[in-house]
Amino acid sequence: MTARPEGSPGEKLPAGGAMRVMGSETEYGIHAPSAPGANATMMSARIIQAYATVTRQRAAGGVETRWDYTDEEPLHDARGWTVDRSTADPSQLTDQPPVLDAEAVALAYGRQELELDGADESGSLLMNMVLGNGARLYVDHAHPEYSSPEVTNPRDAVAWDAAGDLVALATVRKVASDTGLPPINLYKNNTDNKSVSYGSHENYLMPRSVPFGDIIRGLTPFFVSRQVICGAGRVGMGQDSSTPGYQISQRADFFEAEVGLETTIRRPIINTRDEPHATADKYRRLHVIIGDANLSQASNFLKFGTTAMVLSLIEAGQAPRIEVHEPVQALQAVSHDTTLAVTVRLLDGRRVTALDLQWMYFEAAAKLAQETGVADSVTGDGHTHQVLSHWESTLTTLGTDPDAAASSVEWVAKKSLLEGYRNRDGLAWDDARLGLVDLQWSDIRPEKGLYYRLLSRDRMRRIVDDGDITRAVTEPPSDTRAYFRGRCVSSFGKDVVGASWDSVIFDVPGLGKLQRVPTREPLRGTQALTGALFDRHTDAASFLAELLGQKPPPARS
Repeated sequence: MTARPEGSPGEKLPAGGAMRVMGSETEYGIHAPSAPGANATMMSARIIQAYATVTRQRAAGGVETRWDYTDEEPLHDARGWTVDRSTADPSQLTDQPPVLDAEAVALAYGRQELELDGADESGSLLMNMVLGNGARLYVDHAHPEYSSPEVTNPRDAVAWDAAGDLVALATVRKVASDTGLPPINLYKNNTDNKSVSYGSHENYLMPRSVPFGDIIRGLTPFFVSRQVICGAGRVGMGQDSSTPGYQISQRADFFEAEVGLETTIRRPIINTRDEPHATADKYRRLHVIIGDANLSQASNFLKFGTTAMVLSLIEAGQAPRIEVHEPVQALQAVSHDTTLAVTVRLLDGRRVTALDLQWMYFEAAAKLAQETGVADSVTGDGHTHQVLSHWESTLTTLGTDPDAAASSVEWVAKKSLLEGYRNRDGLAWDDARLGLVDLQWSDIRPEKGLYYRLLSRDRMRRIVDDGDITRAVTEPPSDTRAYFRGRCVSSFGKDVVGASWDSVIFDVPGLGKLQRVPTREPLRGTQALTGALFDRHTDAASFLAELLGQKPPPARS
């Protein structure tokens, strides 16, 4: 039996600016210094287990709210076909849960017996959980991944992405307190500098009516150049960092194709996965895999805000009509030049810098926002004006005095720090100590991470305050379906046996059947539509009865 969150869809978001349904996915780098041979997948499972213990989040049967894989379709391609499972790379099969048993974990740590908090009755270790803030925490490709809840604007995207860093920190603290296991460190970066890269993905909802060819043409030049305003910076050139130097993006050297379905092999600039996690004939979820994992709030804000505005340009048919010759090579050339002077060739013969490309997109976005009225600082949507202002000031600063952008642009901030070490100690770019500094930048522990050291000294710009980020760890966004998902988990967790982006599944004693509540409309299930419903009920049975329009069960004596 299915139920549907009460109320009609929320009002449409203002068009033409930076507001749209969006979210992030972060795969954290993982390392156990005292156990260098430990299996990364097993360590990642321990991280998920640790957070379940921290939150004491319990669902039916004594385990946590699991992920519902029913509607996962990772092999659908936006270009109009579906890849056969027999030919797909195993890393693409994200529609099936990973399996890892406790015995394997024990052996990985050199122990024959290992008691694990929260393991289910079969001894299986938890690999997937849905959080009370509407996010997902799970093991993905041998890394712990935090997928943020859906939000509607770039500021909230920054807040709930940063909340994932606090979730990761809580797991590190919990594992460190367990004397029976080696400590585990987590890093918000994208490569181990030994030829392995892991992702920091973005998701943006778009109308399905927009032709995918328009998306490719409109986004490719933007993504080639976007790294200059939101790259995280990296010591070393090439996938294995064998060439000395420093570059703008952590991810650029790992891309090998212009367009494609893969995310871990033959990585494309434009990913074609057609898995909307919403009403399929109405929405398209654009899965962006080319971004760096940002600690800098300002870089993250620009990453989400400018991309959302470029999508608005594409939807309006007003994206700059430019095409880059050999985009993959151009992407890497831009990343390798921190002077920002390198030019890339356009198909019309012009040669332009990455900043030139960004200015073209900025001017088009500012024009559309002005025409639609969303950029007005008083009567606009409240976000577009801030994105445009920050975008313009960042491009201006990078074009005149790049070092002055260190408080906002992450790759510039990291480069400034590294140059200080180089000048002080006479270090060449291939000195291993600089690689360690690069790694320490991304350590999510505030007492260890170099980014957090600068943040504590007010040398990095804040977009959201610490209180907002802390609240985002436990509270879902109020204006998307994530509110419904998160409140179900936090209010009725013992009766919620599964959830996904577009469903919540209840198993309530006495009802006989599982109750699957679809949530395919991203702007349904908001606090405005369902908050009072949650407030009226303290048990899942009466909550579902009202949701289903049935007579509430009699109150218990």
